[in-house]
Amino acid sequence: MSNIKEVRVPDIGNFPEVDVIEVLVKEGDVVKVEDSLVTLESDKATMDIPAPFAGKVKAVRLKAGEKAAEGTLILTMEAEESASAAVPSKAAQAVSDAVAESKPAPQPVAVSAPPGQTPPAPQSPSVPLVRGGAVAESGGKVHASPSVRAFARELGVDLSLVNGSGPKRRVLKEDVQAFVKAELAKPRGGATGGLSLGLAAMPAVDFTRFGLVEVKPLSKIKKISGANLHRNWVAAPHVTQFEEVDITELEVFRKGMLDEAGKQGVKLTLLPFLMKAVAAGLKTYPEFNASLSADGESLVMKQYFHIGFAADTPDGLVVPVIRDVDQKGLLDIARELGTLSAKAREKKISPAEMQGGSMSISSLGGIGGTYFTPILNLPEVAILGVSRSSMKPVWNGKEFVPRLMLPLSLSYDHRVIDGALGARMTSFLSAVLSDVRRLLL
Repeated sequence: MSNIKEVRVPDIGNFPEVDVIEVLVKEGDVVKVEDSLVTLESDKATMDIPAPFAGKVKAVRLKAGEKAAEGTLILTMEAEESASAAVPSKAAQAVSDAVAESKPAPQPVAVSAPPGQTPPAPQSPSVPLVRGGAVAESGGKVHASPSVRAFARELGVDLSLVNGSGPKRRVLKEDVQAFVKAELAKPRGGATGGLSLGLAAMPAVDFTRFGLVEVKPLSKIKKISGANLHRNWVAAPHVTQFEEVDITELEVFRKGMLDEAGKQGVKLTLLPFLMKAVAAGLKTYPEFNASLSADGESLVMKQYFHIGFAADTPDGLVVPVIRDVDQKGLLDIARELGTLSAKAREKKISPAEMQGGSMSISSLGGIGGTYFTPILNLPEVAILGVSRSSMKPVWNGKEFVPRLMLPLSLSYDHRVIDGALGARMTSFLSAVLSDVRRLLL
């Protein structure tokens, strides 16, 4: 007796639709459990959908270049008799686990006002109704998928105020993004202590009047990260503290470890040392390892030490997170840095691997520059910017001597961190990086 079964797209996280970039099987193929069937591409990663059971492909329903969503029919299979009560494959369970871990917290950061301030009551349907960072869906029944609702909760958006462009006015992820962009472009009296910024809308300019132009669409990563960076810059009052650190001895030690690291297949850069120093700083000054609660009335003090790092990819910056930095050695951290950086460049990094950070590091030392002002990666309250080190003459009390100096730029949320604490943190980092033996204390 034939045993025809359908294989559909599983839960793929906060994405209403993803691109089908490759179909890996055809009609008549015999596949085994966990064999890859299709490859999907989300905003920041690609994922293979595995076969949940073994059998023979009867009909393929997806083509490369099409869109797919959770529940979309991929293909039908004549399953082997033993697969009639098949359990989810290990690969499918791994996808499900990663998606579950990547789902946002139930209390997101509000878009309409920084935490701690009560937004003004809505004056028109274009103003989001957000109470204490929680979404208040009071405008009647809203048609949206669970992933879109989760995405809206993450941004603090009331879906009842979003115009849906999907079938039967279903709200899509793109509709939520457009709503947030429109809200961010509006002046906010409440967010500025009663002062209106009076920002005019950007004019539409026909650049072809001045010469030849080429229009290149933004990558998905830049579209999403751009909206998030704008929100973070507006929502949190940034202060940046600058410091110059003597890393002469540290660099001697690092170069002395290169052969040993190379034997283990590890590239030992300055970044693992910076991560260990930051983790030690978070323990010494726990306010840096905190986040504001959704209502802005309290601090969530984290007891873990997960450090994010900005990874440069062809499509833009992403921020993978290395967990439990305080419990790992330099070579282990360096190995994870290499692995996560490669996955980010290949767009194979999962959402779960980019969440849960205590604090982030943005290192431009391999490119150049002196100081810069990194933007916070909310809900984190601080980010460390690192520029290129250079040899400088330093007065030691008797004479000028050449020392290798590293520029640091520490941005922090002034609602949580005051200037004195910011200066103490940079002084601590300077002391630790100048003498790495302090990390053993």
